Amino acid sequence: MLSGTLSVEALLEKISSETRAQIIQREIENPLMIGIRTGGAWIAERLHQDLDIETPLGVLDISFYRDDFTQVGLNPKVQPSQLPCPVEGRHILLVDDVVMTGRTIRAALNELFDYGRPASVMLITLLDLQRRELPIQADVVGGTLALGPDQSIKLSGPDPLTLTIRQRD
Repeated sequence: MLSGTLSVEALLEKISSETRAQIIQREIENPLMIGIRTGGAWIAERLHQDLDIETPLGVLDISFYRDDFTQVGLNPKVQPSQLPCPVEGRHILLVDDVVMTGRTIRAALNELFDYGRPASVMLITLLDLQRRELPIQADVVGGTLALGPDQSIKLSGPDPLTLTIRQRD
């Protein structure tokens, strides 16, 4: 697909079903779901409801953990992370909207481990753009997408959630 809008609902249904299956298969009880701000938090909100997870939803803001921080400068919208309970020994469901290079996930893992050592981390993403710079792979993927070098994808939301492929100038 070169431009247009993708069906977020179909991708959400797929990751919800696959996440539920993974939780059962791994025998995980009472996981802690954490969304990476902003798009990952929106996806996590929906999954949290769909999966009926008891522990309140957590949100991670990785702005200070990015490895391109000095290149892009301080983000004026930096907000604190909100974790409803300790991560030590917990099974974490880490949610992001798009995995591309792996750098966002690396930053998220660095921040998580600053809070403690989880028992496990399951990575869930709506889309995988398969442009890795780091060896990071999601456990649950809604879909894969190959974009051209002049294309980008944007998740808008939170209600409704829409994915749009755009041509860069």
